[in-house]
Amino acid sequence: MAIFKGAGVAIVTPMHEDGKVNYEKLEEILEDQIANSTDAIVICGTTGESSTLTHGEHLQTIKFTIDKVNKRVPVIAGTGSNCTETAIMMSKEAASYGADALLIVTPYYNKATQKGLIAHYTAIANAVPETPLIMYNVPSRTGCNIQPATAAYLAKNVKNIVGIKEATGDLSQIAKMMSLADGQLELYSGNDDQILPILSLGGLGVISVLSNVAPKYTHDMVMKYFDGDTKGAAEDQLKAIPLINALFSEVNPIPVKTAMNLMGMNVGPLRMPLCDMEDNTKAALAKEIEKFGLKLAE
Repeated sequence: MAIFKGAGVAIVTPMHEDGKVNYEKLEEILEDQIANSTDAIVICGTTGESSTLTHGEHLQTIKFTIDKVNKRVPVIAGTGSNCTETAIMMSKEAASYGADALLIVTPYYNKATQKGLIAHYTAIANAVPETPLIMYNVPSRTGCNIQPATAAYLAKNVKNIVGIKEATGDLSQIAKMMSLADGQLELYSGNDDQILPILSLGGLGVISVLSNVAPKYTHDMVMKYFDGDTKGAAEDQLKAIPLINALFSEVNPIPVKTAMNLMGMNVGPLRMPLCDMEDNTKAALAKEIEKFGLKLAE
């Protein structure tokens, strides 16, 4: 059984003006996502500003989300770290709260060899043997690339390493990986502008930034593909490209949090070193939100 099929939202972490996590707003956003057909909640990933949450905030936010979602859709908790012991600690805690799966980014800054990646992922998986793991490959942020043979080896040899979120942007690498994996790896797009190409290589869906502002649209795009309406799905993908580009015109999650605030969702500020959007890119983002057919707040 796949962890999920469709569009999972890489959800933002709303903040109060003083920078503390805004749990009331998080509950409101979770309810809105579920009401709009989101297929999974991914909490405390890159988009959720996990890198500037304390360990206590990180774990509290995961537990809050699992409790509020209450099994209505799968909750996938981001518990990766560049320290294997920290990732194990976070993963054990999230598993104990009832996370449906864990999203584990490759080690960043210190990086790792392919041998090191195998050791890192195997150690985390063995610490939470009943919880499925999704590897997260995003070399543009981490400086560390899971090679196709490494991903295939882990999927075939570690029973609870079941999936990968692919954000390399390299379709040739992804195709090679899926060829080597022999159907034993669940593939999710980590890039909103490549949802359809990745579905065509055997992907099951997307872990999406776009879903924060257009959850039903993103869900429907994936489901059109699975229902055989590839033309309609492709049209949806292409229609969304200008908005997707605007949502990545500055480093994620600066634009998506800005977009949500422009739309009246009041998700609050970013934590430093992330900062307010530049005026020109913010104005361009507002234009694309409206052109896409979404409403700006009065």
